[in-house]
Parts: sequence; C-alpha cells; structure tokens
Amino acid sequence: MKKIKLRGQELKRLGFTNDQAISLAINLVSRHFRRSDKPEILEMLENINMSPGKYLNDPVWGELAALLTGKNVKEKAKKRPVMKQEASDFKIYGIDQIDPEAIRQMEMAMKLPITVKGALMADAHVGYGLPIGGVLATYNSVIPYGVGMDIGCRMCLSVYPFAPEKADRDRDKIRKILMSETRFGLAEFNDERDHEIIERKEFREIAFLKTLHRKFIEQLGTSGHGNHFVDVGYVSIPEYSELTGIQPGEYFAVLSHSGSRNFGAEVCKHYTRIAQDKLGLTGEAAKLAWLELDSEEGLEYWAAMNLAGDYSHANHRIIHRRLAKAFGEQPLKIIENHHNFAWKERLDTGEEVVIHRKGATPAGIGDTGIIPGTMASPAYIVAGKGNEESLNSASHGAGRLMSRNQAKQSFSEKEMMKYLQSQGIELLGAGTDESPFAYKDIHEVMKHQKELVEILGTFYPKIVRME
Repeated sequence: MKKIKLRGQELKRLGFTNDQAISLAINLVSRHFRRSDKPEILEMLENINMSPGKYLNDPVWGELAALLTGKNVKEKAKKRPVMKQEASDFKIYGIDQIDPEAIRQMEMAMKLPITVKGALMADAHVGYGLPIGGVLATYNSVIPYGVGMDIGCRMCLSVYPFAPEKADRDRDKIRKILMSETRFGLAEFNDERDHEIIERKEFREIAFLKTLHRKFIEQLGTSGHGNHFVDVGYVSIPEYSELTGIQPGEYFAVLSHSGSRNFGAEVCKHYTRIAQDKLGLTGEAAKLAWLELDSEEGLEYWAAMNLAGDYSHANHRIIHRRLAKAFGEQPLKIIENHHNFAWKERLDTGEEVVIHRKGATPAGIGDTGIIPGTMASPAYIVAGKGNEESLNSASHGAGRLMSRNQAKQSFSEKEMMKYLQSQGIELLGAGTDESPFAYKDIHEVMKHQKELVEILGTFYPKIVRME
C-alpha cells in the first residue's frame, strides 16, 4: 500500500474551510495513517468535519475535532515516567546462545516503572523494543512493541488419519494442492469474503480500525512473508496424552505459522505512536512506550489486539479448512497456540499482571502448543509445566542466529538446496534468508527448557511452502 499524500484541495472538497484545521488534518494523517487506505481516510475526515463533537475524546482526532468546534482544549503537561536506575533481575534460558544485544534490550524493559517481572527464552534474539523471546509482566499497562508487529502470530497443526507415507507417495498432488490452496505475501483469495470476523463491532467502534478494514478483508486466509510457512509432513506420537487425545503412532500432518498480516502491523505502529506522544519518552525507552489499560487508548489497543488475534486464528482455520477439503478428509485433531500477544494473568503472589509474550509460547499447566524448528528440522508438540520463573512461558521456535541480510550474504541458494535435498525436504518458495543455517539448533533450544515444557509429539516436515 502506497504512502498517503493528502492535499489541502482534497480537504476543501470535503467541506474544510479552516486552513489551520486543514494543516492539522494533513499532519495527523502523516503521523498516524501513513499507509492506510486513502478513500477510507477521506471518508473519516469528512465525518469529523460534519460532526466534530463526536470525536472530541478520540485519541487521534480529538485535537482536530476541538479545533473544528472552536473549543480551547489545552494539552496536559507531559510528565515523563521515571525509569528504574537498575534493571530488575530476570531469568535467562540458554544464555550461551543469546546475542548480548538481546539481553541488553531485556534489561531496558526491566527498568520500566510498570515492569513487575520478566524472563528471556532460549530462542531469544534482537527485536524492536522488547527482544524476540522476551516475556514481560507489567502492572495495568500494555506495550504494543512488547506484543510485536505481527499480533497474534500463531502455530496450527492438523493431524490426519493417514499414514505418514502419504507425504511421499502423493508428493506431486500435495505440491499442487499447496500451491493452489495457500496464499503468501501480496497474493490474495477472491473466494474468502464471507466470514463473521469481517463484521466485528470493533470496526464500528474504533475509528482507526475502519481505515484498515478493506485490507483486513483482502488478506483473510493468507500468510505473510519471512518465516511464515505451511508445511506438509508427519507427526510421531510416542504415547497417549489426554491433552492431545491422539493414540500413539505416526500420522500425516500439516503445520502452519502465520499471523495478523498488515492489520496487526498497523495497529502496533499506530498505538505505539500514541503511547510515545503521551509519555514523552526518548531514545531506546521510546520503543517500549506503553498504554495504561484503564485509559481510552489502552482499552482501544486491547480490543484491537484481541481482534488481531482472532483474525490470525481465522486465517489459520481457513488455510487448514481449504487443505482438508482438498485432501478429502477431516483432521483427527487440531493443536494451535498464539505467540506475540498479551494476556491478563495472576502471579503466584495473586497479583494480576499483563504478560507480554513476544515470540514466546504459553506454557502453563494445561497449555498445549507447537514449537517449530527450521524448514529442515522437527517441530515439537508440547505441554506446559507451569513454571513461574519463566512466567509460564517457553520458546516459540529455534530462534535466529543471524539477521536476514547476514544470511543472504553468508549462504548460497545452491548450498541451501543441496542440504534440504539431503534431508528429504522439498521447498516451494523462500530464499536464503530463511536458510536452516541461519537458525539455532532446535534440539539445543529444547534442552534448555526441559523444566518448562513436556514433549508430547514431534512433527517432521517433508514439503515446505514459504514465500
């Protein structure tokens, strides 16, 4: 989506007559809606101009509405939060394989005045604000970049009543099904426009979300770039567990990893800018700007975050529904979990906190989830052990050893494809930035979290679809 450029003449055609209001409207759009849908932004501005009183308390449009109504609204003096002098202690899992910069980022998060407790998972690496693999408990506050750009990114595994040999025996057919029934990046479906999530009330109640609605609909059922995938392979279940309900054996299976697409990214950026404006934070701390949950903006973000999580869930279910239809069989079991999300939970002390899991898997008692490796290594079905020291969390994958650019410069496509062939993996798409060599060893990562999760089964990829 191209960057929006508004002109004064466009606003005058909407009925704006005050030059100061026109200038402010253009400035607000530039700050908060850089890559939103222009027609919907213009419609929003027309509504504000016609009924500014309705928007006086809006966190983004309130200033413009006040100007249009002629009300003299004085901005409250910003009282910058005072950071802690020293970072609170936090548990680190697999410290020997974690980039010192990721640890430094976590230390910054532990200095926030709202921070209660934290932990760093074994797959941790550098992120924006909170590191990937960072788990942070805060009091009555949510940090958009503590959740991350891809809100509600999740794993979803469908286990079928087919023998594992199907992945090899029907390889040509499966390849065609994956190419026809999944969409990545900018590719979209034209036949997935009838879903209850499209009509969610948040689009009517939160002005900003309305600007994202069209893209939200267009990307329904699709997967993103980068490390998002749909893999076909097989699952090995060593013994029965009531948590999975799957009898011991080996089964044909599909595993997907994706999130909330452009919608989640825009929600994260929008509410981070609002939080930064409110708090007046500068430097590295600004990337961890937060919203109080009892504020109007905090309530809006929380609602938008949950919508993004539900959207991610819907995207995965569409992917797995389409594949099940193509395979001509319903799964025996679907196992799934969020990461990149925030939950209201209670610590052992009874204190209610907001736990941010940015690239971390919920691992409380009764939680099941999937921890993937790389395109050439296993993924694990796990059950949480409820470890309070990790804030009931575990890693969300193997974790990167190097950045995407470093991987592109370090490995050739020929080298990567030769290795995949030696492992019996067929790759449909993806570049060397997702090379297995760019990631940590998932087996080592799992060793570091034996006290966090129990392994219930293992997924082995055979055909990997990425973009």
